[in-house]
Amino acid sequence: MVGERFTAEVGPVAHGGHCIVRVPTNPADPGQTRVVFTRHCLPGEQVVLEITEGTEGDSFWRGDAVEILTASPDRVDAPCRFAGPGLCGGCDFQHVAVPAQRELKAAVVREQLTRLARLDGPLVDDLVVEEVPGAPDGLHWRTRMQYVDLPDGRHGMRAHRSQTVIPIDECLIAAPGAREEGSARETIVETAAGREFQVEGDGFWQVHPGAADALVATVLDFLAPAAGEKALDLYAGVGLFAAFLADRVGESGRVVAVEADAKAGRNARDNLGPFRRASVAVGPVERVLKESYDEPFDLVVLDPPREGARRKVVDQIVDRAPRAVAYVACDPAALARDIAIFAEHGYRLTRLRSFDLFPMTHHVECVALLERS
Repeated sequence: MVGERFTAEVGPVAHGGHCIVRVPTNPADPGQTRVVFTRHCLPGEQVVLEITEGTEGDSFWRGDAVEILTASPDRVDAPCRFAGPGLCGGCDFQHVAVPAQRELKAAVVREQLTRLARLDGPLVDDLVVEEVPGAPDGLHWRTRMQYVDLPDGRHGMRAHRSQTVIPIDECLIAAPGAREEGSARETIVETAAGREFQVEGDGFWQVHPGAADALVATVLDFLAPAAGEKALDLYAGVGLFAAFLADRVGESGRVVAVEADAKAGRNARDNLGPFRRASVAVGPVERVLKESYDEPFDLVVLDPPREGARRKVVDQIVDRAPRAVAYVACDPAALARDIAIFAEHGYRLTRLRSFDLFPMTHHVECVALLERS
């Protein structure tokens, strides 16, 4: 099965950096088809695809478009010579014009919200993925890199869904002066909206140079924190959102940042040090909320990992009856699933923005505002 080739027309884009292609599974019955999640292609193209993963009993296969018979008008020559079938797996959309990349990402977000959260209307239908300054032509934006070190002193990147290492001498999405992921012994100073934050060398910080500013501005705009309000910052990292919330709620308000990673929690305490009404709780969000802070909060910032917050955390949030929740999501499927859970509790999506923080890849960042009906 692997290595078999088919000629087919490419269907719609799907979540994950590929498009849906259907190939016949029974020559005698053209109606019998199997889905192949296919990379390096665009909707509407005629391609020759090669199966890269799959067996006869699988419900779907994976493949690469190895020959383009009819090209989409949105197709471009990949700027990186290491992009393509069997090469570096770091980028999904090098073959797509940058504006069209954003249209593909918007289509994925819309599809996930429609299918998983049962949402429709202008908020979803009119969604666009916005450019963020700092990535000219979609290149040279990634401020942190993680390479595979090779025995001869060179470095490389892994092929898609593989342990195979592709030696490279230049990564075109790396920012000038991008540093390799450091060790925990390092402390890095990062900046957002004019404020400095301490981050461990191997800790989390957004890799797009304009990401932190864009996300902070959007969260504050959505929540409109007022003096005296109480706010929870969940999955708080080094306290990025908590610091700006503390500014807004002032001495009469209160901010609690909850973070599972002990090193990030220590950084958050340092970063929030000047704010007497801000505190940091270190531990898994679900456990901390189950054991502590069982009181009303006005605002919540929710910035979970890729798998989302899930029901147990959402239930704990709504138990505190916030007037508004700003949900920062790096995965539209997880966002849609969690929005559906919030809806069960009477919280509805009232504002939504999406940002292209990862050009040339399929990844997209969303900020959603959920308010009580």
